[in-house]
Amino acid sequence: MEKVFQKRYKIIFLSIWSGLLLLPFLGIFNSALAAGIIFSGILLFQVTQRIVTASSCRDTFQQINVRIQKIETVCKKKGVQNALLAALLLLLVTAPFLINNYYTDILIITGIYVILALGLNIVVGLAGLLDLGYIAFYAIGAYSYGILNTNFGIPFWPAILIGGTLAGIAGMILGMVTLRLRGDYLAIVTLGFLMIVHLMLNNWDTVTRGPNGILGIKPPAIGGFTFSEPAHFYYLILLFDIIAIFIINRLNNSRIGRAWIAIREDEIAASAMGINITTMKILAFTMGALWAGIAGVFFAGRYAFISPESFTFLETVLVLSMVVLGGMGSIAGVIIGAGLLIILPEVFRGFQDYRMLAFGGAMVLMMVFRPQGLIGNPRRKIELINENSEQ
Repeated sequence: MEKVFQKRYKIIFLSIWSGLLLLPFLGIFNSALAAGIIFSGILLFQVTQRIVTASSCRDTFQQINVRIQKIETVCKKKGVQNALLAALLLLLVTAPFLINNYYTDILIITGIYVILALGLNIVVGLAGLLDLGYIAFYAIGAYSYGILNTNFGIPFWPAILIGGTLAGIAGMILGMVTLRLRGDYLAIVTLGFLMIVHLMLNNWDTVTRGPNGILGIKPPAIGGFTFSEPAHFYYLILLFDIIAIFIINRLNNSRIGRAWIAIREDEIAASAMGINITTMKILAFTMGALWAGIAGVFFAGRYAFISPESFTFLETVLVLSMVVLGGMGSIAGVIIGAGLLIILPEVFRGFQDYRMLAFGGAMVLMMVFRPQGLIGNPRRKIELINENSEQ
């Protein structure tokens, strides 16, 4: 008993100390419950760590990885890829006829987050710049359309160009300001940018109408046809998603995409190879912000109402989780990550109070078992294999 106590005294002390810190906020019962949860969580983590490091478990995980690699090899065949793509497109086109309006609306939200995740993937996944203020560009796009439409009557289609351009310009300025920063310092400055934008939205009442937000934003229209049903918006966001995937995929496989990856790996080496670091970094910020602005304009047109509460730091965390879960630098992985993090919470709505706990657990499991993400970028996968072999 004494030996067990000696081994666990740090965990016991940490749990009791956490309970004491939470006591003024949660009361006696809830703080004791929180201390018990922390104690159980740390024990569970240690047990899981021992199971993972056991040789039998390592063999099992290796077998699972081998099977996943076999499935990936089959999926990489041209004929299989074309068949899967055709089946997926058929499913997406017919989806509104198979489900009700509620689930169609969830697919619309998923489509918006796919664009956001693809944009952030340019900055974080390809260029390796940790941007925690990304959702500010989403807000700039949404408020651009909201202000232009309600005050000047500018319709959706010109506004989507203006909103995307303004967000892109804001991204370019942020990229120029943070040019010399890396890692944690860059993350803090971009987070500060998000806080500034959020404070402006809340306090600049004459322009943004403060916490009340902007009401009565008109939906998109083409001639005499107005987008009013969920199915209309679904097909519109599907079109935007396809355009975004096509353009970003072309960028990823171009000289620009390879330059971003070179900067992510080693800025000095990239500069020595003749890559213009300044231009490429600013371009990554600009392109990522542009797509966020377009998503923001669509969001305002779809829901006819925007307020600062829709553009908080938690939204950035959610989009960043999509990129990490799916696989940084992988377009297919990011799309799957966005789908999982939007659709699964709706399917398991009864457990919504534990959503953030599930996100945290999923992130830890991903870092342990698949650090490259669900569908990792092939280039990134090679880097991880080399790192492991060196260790």
